[in-house]
Amino acid sequence: MIQVFTSVNFDWLAWRKIFIGVSVLLMFAGLGSALFRQWKHPNGTEAFNLGVDFKGGTVVTARFKQPPTAEAIREVLAKQSANDAIIQPVTDKPDTFLIKLPLKGTGDGESQAEVEAGARRVRQALNALGPEGDAYQVIGTDFVGAVAGAQLRNKAVAVTLAALVGILVYIAFRFEWTYGAAAVIAVFHDVLVTFGFFSIFQWEVSLTVIAAMLTLVGFSVNDTIVVFDRIRENRRLHRRDSLYKITNDSINQTLSRTVITNGLVFLSVFSMVLFGGEVLRGFSLALLIGVTFGTYSSVAIASPIMVWWEQRLEAANRAAAAVTARPSTAEDRAPRDMPKSEASSQRIGKQSHRAGRA
Repeated sequence: MIQVFTSVNFDWLAWRKIFIGVSVLLMFAGLGSALFRQWKHPNGTEAFNLGVDFKGGTVVTARFKQPPTAEAIREVLAKQSANDAIIQPVTDKPDTFLIKLPLKGTGDGESQAEVEAGARRVRQALNALGPEGDAYQVIGTDFVGAVAGAQLRNKAVAVTLAALVGILVYIAFRFEWTYGAAAVIAVFHDVLVTFGFFSIFQWEVSLTVIAAMLTLVGFSVNDTIVVFDRIRENRRLHRRDSLYKITNDSINQTLSRTVITNGLVFLSVFSMVLFGGEVLRGFSLALLIGVTFGTYSSVAIASPIMVWWEQRLEAANRAAAAVTARPSTAEDRAPRDMPKSEASSQRIGKQSHRAGRA
């Protein structure tokens, strides 16, 4: 097995307060951005830059005699103030493109008007490539309504929460419930930080971004389980060592695997960000941020939370055991409102009475 680091002895848990502080700061920054945009725009459309899949919009299907590139179509649309358009080529039809324009309004009548206006804008933009009928032909104009967008959004949230619950049950069954809770908290951290970046920079949130989030959930949990599995193994082998030391050793022992595996994934996703184009931009950005903070949370969030929780439970168990094992005396059995001197006198009197009967 390839080893990048052979003898690492870094005290990760000593930096846990700084790590958690950075994470809390990032999550509050994203939450603050979303709340500010929600307050600034009461209809809630600006907390996140929702795409046509969630907000509703116009979908124009155009067929070209001489198919242009997606970038050429995007340039002519930008001249018609359609900078947020999504151009998606049809896989099995290289001469056909789907052009999606998200809605700006929220009311039903306004949405219908915007659908018609969006179709006109697309035609006006495509006329720069040639007249309709000669250079291209619009073969379909559809729209996704606001109700359908809300349903997609709710289903996306439900799927993400169901995945997190499944992860909690699995890890609690395989390890202990404290491990599962720590892993789920770390996954929540990764998702919230990633969505925070999307709110701050107003990157578009589409169904491909949700797919990236679900991929991120599995990736983050996989890396956390590797560390937890090594912690469980070392707890069996080194029973005399503290959990603090065992956790640090386990993180250091799996560090080479973490750097090699996650580093290769990072390079692949980074190349998608640079060369994937606009269609994959949201997906690749979500994965890039998620992979980075998923690796970070496995070391800096999940493990410290697990150690803190385990130490609290051990302290509570020791306190309960001490109370249970405390010897019972005559003074302890005396009523609580009786002074100790009176209880002692009663004990001496009972001893004298038994001696007289003897």
